[in-house]
Amino acid sequence: MKHRVTLIPGDGIGPEVAEATRRVLEATGVQFQWDTAVIGQNAMKKYGTPLPDEALESIKRNKVAIKGPVTTPIGSGFRSVNVALRQKLDLYVCLRPYKTYPGVDTPFKNVDIVIVRENTEDLYAGVEFDKDDAMTMRLFDLVLEATGKEVRKDSAVSLKLISETASRRIVKFAFDYARKNGRKRVTASHKANILKFSDGLFLRTFREVAKEYPEIESVDMVLDATCMQLVRKSEQFDVLVLPNFYGDLLSDLCAGLVGGLGVAPGANIGDDIAVFEPTHGSAPKYTGQNKVNPIATMLSGVMMLHYLGEQNAADRMENAIAGVIAGGKSLTYDMKPNKPVGTSQVADAIIDRLE
Repeated sequence: MKHRVTLIPGDGIGPEVAEATRRVLEATGVQFQWDTAVIGQNAMKKYGTPLPDEALESIKRNKVAIKGPVTTPIGSGFRSVNVALRQKLDLYVCLRPYKTYPGVDTPFKNVDIVIVRENTEDLYAGVEFDKDDAMTMRLFDLVLEATGKEVRKDSAVSLKLISETASRRIVKFAFDYARKNGRKRVTASHKANILKFSDGLFLRTFREVAKEYPEIESVDMVLDATCMQLVRKSEQFDVLVLPNFYGDLLSDLCAGLVGGLGVAPGANIGDDIAVFEPTHGSAPKYTGQNKVNPIATMLSGVMMLHYLGEQNAADRMENAIAGVIAGGKSLTYDMKPNKPVGTSQVADAIIDRLE
């Protein structure tokens, strides 16, 4: 069976890690029909928009995509195309597994944590009001009328939106994932001690849904305590479910536990569409240098194979990646400072283990 998959090279080092991943995926013996689409800065130059309709239609048609990282301007320019992609396709789950592989330089051992992050709302919903804007002043008047609190007039505002609908479906996904994958515990992290209504709603929903899964232990923990416990006793965490903003922060923290973003894969999943991508950014300063680590994108490819039902190929590919990491020879500069190899050479080494 040939799988139709949208391939999105991305920006910066994206095309290099995407191409390396495509080669390894094909070396598993699984058959693919690739439909290449462009988003991000390259799409902006070509189409005048970072998220052209052609790319969206390709993903909707094929139902599965794998992408390299995409550049998001900081402080100006277009908003995150990654966020826009998730919202337009209602990819409400950000699934990020973190595990330690022998050979990766990290003081943390035997980490095996899956982060399930809500992907469509919270502070990333994009509802913002700029400083000195007339609409911002109207909002301040409403706040004063409703609460009696006067907001500083030189403020900008980003609204934190937490709905019961989004909270319920992300929590159910976390418990369903735990049940399907033999996980024993789901932990919700929040700031309901301070944010009584928004995070309070998320926490109440978590506790309600947890009752439907009596065989799985449910724990809730304040965010700051979660951060401390992750670096002190990470073994207590199994599946960790969070609102969007906190999930973003703790994703990088967990990446640090397992050795960095170079081994941090991810997926954005909706009811019938999934987009797989690494957690790291596009690192434009390394564009075209055959230098950066493709393993996070490759591990995202492993996740994609599992999603497609190609379990044997997924296991073989992950074992080949783990073997190259443990071997310690064919690794990029971030994992092997002395005599590193390039992006394409990592792919060659992994393919050799697959053949």
